[in-house]
Amino acid sequence: MSNQLNRRNAMKTALAGATATAIGVSTSSLNASSQEKKSSGKINQSIVHWCFGAAGEKWKVEKTCEVAAKLGCKSVELLNPDEWKFLKKHGLVCAISPNGMPGAPFMKALNNTRYHKEVIERTKKSIDQTSDAKFPNVIAFTGYKYRDADDPKSGEISLEEGAKNCVKALKELAGYAEKKNVTICLEHLNTRDDSHPMKGHPGYQGDDLDYVAKIIRSVGSKSVKLLFDIYHVQVMNGDLIRRIEETKDIIGHVHTAGCPGRGELSETQEINYPAVMKKLIEIGYNGYVGQEFIPTGDPYKGLQQAVKLCDV
Repeated sequence: MSNQLNRRNAMKTALAGATATAIGVSTSSLNASSQEKKSSGKINQSIVHWCFGAAGEKWKVEKTCEVAAKLGCKSVELLNPDEWKFLKKHGLVCAISPNGMPGAPFMKALNNTRYHKEVIERTKKSIDQTSDAKFPNVIAFTGYKYRDADDPKSGEISLEEGAKNCVKALKELAGYAEKKNVTICLEHLNTRDDSHPMKGHPGYQGDDLDYVAKIIRSVGSKSVKLLFDIYHVQVMNGDLIRRIEETKDIIGHVHTAGCPGRGELSETQEINYPAVMKKLIEIGYNGYVGQEFIPTGDPYKGLQQAVKLCDV
């Protein structure tokens, strides 16, 4: 009887493995998924699709949505409106929408009047679409400091001029966003890491958290807030828990990644994510936390680990 049961168990395991292979999921991921409990929801967790669409297994949008639902995440973010159908299918939202700018959207942005007309028009369109879908946020950027964002030799916009231009554009957008019940979240990015085009952004003007926070406070609208990217803040400013306390009144959205390297939230990186999440809970933050790391190994396992670590 014991031998028969062992053989039956072995056959069940083999069948599960064959099924997993057929649908594109590893056996280890399948087993882990059955053992791993979903997020408790104390932190509203989200997945940023571009990382998992561009690296690792290069998931399609629907695969990212399937994984998000399986792990108990509530959102897949920075998806274009034509991709929102996958969110609806899996009972998810888009926690923060793109601003609609072509190419790298953080380059040609609010600090440069040369791009104001296009950025404002495209951001307003995104606000309309986001409002219609009843999603909460639209992303915004200061932009690169060069007068021609594509040409570092074109001269530089001063910090003062850049801030003034950002405030002017954001004040126009704020009134529009307030009427639509949408929040614009201005992101701080690091300029130190030049090893990869998405690990750091040399040339980005809003690389100091205090500078970005001052811009937001100068706008003075509840519809303009800070995208507090934990990875980028750690690279440029550090002192994360104190920084969260100092900006608690303006944080509108949060991103994660391991530091250094923007990889998984593993034991090899330096940020104490449970402590950071507890601080967010302490300040009463009830927005979303988007997992935005670039996978270096099994992306599903990396997300399982990240969701569990942030589920405090």
